[in-house]
Amino acid sequence: MEADRKGLDGLPSKRVLIGNCTNRRRTHMLRVVAIVAALAVGATAVMAQNLSVIKQRRDVMAAIATSSSGNFKMSKGEVPFDLAKVQARLKTMQEEAAKFKGLFPGDSKTGGETAASAKIWQAKAEFEKAADTLLAEIKSASAAIKDEATLKAEYPKVAKSCGNCHKTTDGFAPSLAESFKRLKQ
Repeated sequence: MEADRKGLDGLPSKRVLIGNCTNRRRTHMLRVVAIVAALAVGATAVMAQNLSVIKQRRDVMAAIATSSSGNFKMSKGEVPFDLAKVQARLKTMQEEAAKFKGLFPGDSKTGGETAASAKIWQAKAEFEKAADTLLAEIKSASAAIKDEATLKAEYPKVAKSCGNCHKTTDGFAPSLAESFKRLKQ
């Protein structure tokens, strides 16, 4: 179907119509659709990256929690004292805690069943200080614990530094009890 129209020069212009759209409009619409599709693919890739770092973060926390739980039970006398196990767990905690600060990029605030509070990104310096304190307490405990008595004296300091982030209210993460429940799921 052809339509007579006047072009910019005032002379009749013939454009081919497809439905109610000119070829020019149709080309424009196809470009818009292609751009929207490209953005959707890009957004999906970004979400995949977010999920990856959130999974890494959860894996680090699970390793710290598992090691911490064993040492905590030992410090309470619930399981027999074993210095080699205590030190191995502290080593694991130290290695994992050293990775921690890098696992909270701005694009990992949501998704992947994260329980991380928005406060982490709102008070980044405070959060990083708490992470540094945790790592320092783990290193200190590792150097100081030589027997059951030093475990009972030093390990509560490590647990307390975990609690710097894991608070019932206004923390960077849910309480320790809640976090342990989530990690077991």
